Amino acid sequence: MSSLRIDRRSLRIRLLAWLSGIALLVTGLTWLLHGILLNDLARDFLGERLEREADHAIEQLRRDHLTTARFLDSASRGFEIFHHLYVLRLGEEVSASHPRWHAALLTLLDRDEALVEVREAGQHLLVYRQPFTLDNTQGVLLIGEDFSQVEAGLHRLHWWVGGIAASLLLLLVVLNLLAVSRGMVPLSRLRDQLSELQAGERDRLSLDVPSELDSLVGQLNRFMDEIDARLQRSRDSVANLSHALKTPLAAVIQVLRGSRPIDTSRRQRLVERLEEIHTQLGAELRRSRIAGPNAGRLADPCREACRLIEMFRTLYPNKRFMLEMPEGASHRIPIESQDLSEMIGIVLDNAGKWATEEVRCKIGLEHGLSLRVEDDGPGVANDDLAHLGERGWRLDESRPGYGLGLSILNQLLKRYAAKVQFGHSPLGGLSVELHVSFAKDAP
Repeated sequence: MSSLRIDRRSLRIRLLAWLSGIALLVTGLTWLLHGILLNDLARDFLGERLEREADHAIEQLRRDHLTTARFLDSASRGFEIFHHLYVLRLGEEVSASHPRWHAALLTLLDRDEALVEVREAGQHLLVYRQPFTLDNTQGVLLIGEDFSQVEAGLHRLHWWVGGIAASLLLLLVVLNLLAVSRGMVPLSRLRDQLSELQAGERDRLSLDVPSELDSLVGQLNRFMDEIDARLQRSRDSVANLSHALKTPLAAVIQVLRGSRPIDTSRRQRLVERLEEIHTQLGAELRRSRIAGPNAGRLADPCREACRLIEMFRTLYPNKRFMLEMPEGASHRIPIESQDLSEMIGIVLDNAGKWATEEVRCKIGLEHGLSLRVEDDGPGVANDDLAHLGERGWRLDESRPGYGLGLSILNQLLKRYAAKVQFGHSPLGGLSVELHVSFAKDAP
């Protein structure tokens, strides 16, 4: 019994249900309209024929100049031969092809409708009414046929059409099944590729798919590239830590294991080496946390900037941190929150270290994210501006730090295809301007 279970979440079942339902609805409506239109077409056709015959009969009687008596007698014999019934009124005289039609159709002589359907004694009659004038005498001619036989033929034809439509509907359902199954082949291939990807048999998904799946496959490939990039960054961080910490750790261990007493000078060197290890660990951890533009996260730059400004005002209480940002509602941009915090924090921290009294920060969101931070510190010589951001390069060895902040900033900006520009601030110190574009095709 489980093999007969229908999976309602199946896309194939949903498509078949919708397509079959629409086909059934269209076929049923077409069949019903066919019956209605066929009946109206037959009624109009017979009505036009009755009209022509009535005009012909009246014209013939006028041309022969028959008297009223002869007219009634001739009309009676002629219409008894060629038609099922007739009723004729000329002046005050009324004649009918059969006595039973005299009473049944008498009321139609005074009506205005030209074509009337009458059901009498189990018969369905189609009657045409034609008024005329003969020898200054007003007359009315009713000429009709039994519509029951025509209706029976139309009924059989309608059901034959219904049988053909049902066969075509069944054929259409089968064709829909084949079309849906054929259309699901790319999804089956994509599923197989995902299985191969999981098994390590391929590195990326193939783009040989329908155009509707291009975006999906492209996004999956970008996610896999991001995972590979994160894995590579983690491996690089481990390798960098292993290379950078091996010598300092060995030196610390050797000092601690040695028998020589640890005086103030040696203790200071140990502390410096441990601080260097701590800084290296922090920098590599910060690099490993870079998410990149494909993380699928949004951040509010104004809120992040306000939070960081308050934090740096606490860290540097003797310096003023000024913030200028767009007014109004918050703006959310496609940058991971931790990455955005690192971008703004590194620049503000660097400005806070070198500023004399004031740091200005301006945020713009007109064309992507723009961040401009200025300080009133000593600034940087033109020859040294090009070296800012190089890993391990420090402008002043007397200040704390290891030159890693701007290096991490450069890696962040590279991940977001952003630009950084170093220059001279109107305040007299350094000016750092960042711009991050949010183009869809940015790597």
